[in-house]
Amino acid sequence: MSYQIIADSCGDFTEEMKRNPVFKTVPLTLEIGSYSILDDEHFDQLDFIQRVNASPVGPKTACPSPEAFQKAIEESDADEVYIVTISDSLSGTFQAAKIGQSLYEENGKKGEKKIHIFNSLSASAGECKLCLDIQELKEAGKPFEEVVETVEKACSDINTLFVLESLDTLRKNGRLTGIKSFLASALNIKPIMGAVNGTIIQLGQQRGIQKALRKMVELAVERAGGPEATKRKRLVITHVNAPERAEQVKADFEKLASFKEIIITNAMGVATIYANDKGIVVAL
Repeated sequence: MSYQIIADSCGDFTEEMKRNPVFKTVPLTLEIGSYSILDDEHFDQLDFIQRVNASPVGPKTACPSPEAFQKAIEESDADEVYIVTISDSLSGTFQAAKIGQSLYEENGKKGEKKIHIFNSLSASAGECKLCLDIQELKEAGKPFEEVVETVEKACSDINTLFVLESLDTLRKNGRLTGIKSFLASALNIKPIMGAVNGTIIQLGQQRGIQKALRKMVELAVERAGGPEATKRKRLVITHVNAPERAEQVKADFEKLASFKEIIITNAMGVATIYANDKGIVVAL
């Protein structure tokens, strides 16, 4: 294997990516009170959603250890290793990966492999998109340095937006006051959120989930540079237990713009926590 693409478990790989040995996942840990599991191939989304809904305290995540990234690098037989992490403003995973690389190189192995760690400035669908971008470049025969330069620019340019069905997790985690959460629920207000330089901000809001999703699609195409610009882009749609909703979002995108490729994937544990049941995340 000439190259390996490693992402943390917020990368939300497709089933095809999970089967492809080019891709590897380093899991975060998911916590609900005293309950704790790894966000790996054993993650049961429906069981976890039920546990979140039943818990009075909000779920949390813990980033992988540096040693987990060190091990992932050591176990790879690739000459080039590309690591993609969730935005460093959302998690300590990027720093853990950097330390893991240092631990690997301190064992006398510096220079044995070319290694680069990308701070995605995104999450979920955004990480998945960047991993697919790396694969596309490598399959086209691009050298390590060109891949790094191209994908670093893609990290800066990526547009990540999402709509939440429920604000309950944000309320439980103390990121939204009870009154705001109650008013939003009572009025059926759905916020449209986005990542700007890796930090989550609110881009708008609509009454009703369908209006919010359509507005998200409009904003995503606009922020990506319009229909002409999207023809060169890959769109990734991540859903949390909502395949039909994801297909409808795909159809809404196709009414406004054309894309090089559209990928739909189901969320792993980290995105399930923060996007919540029936949430939708898009990246382009």
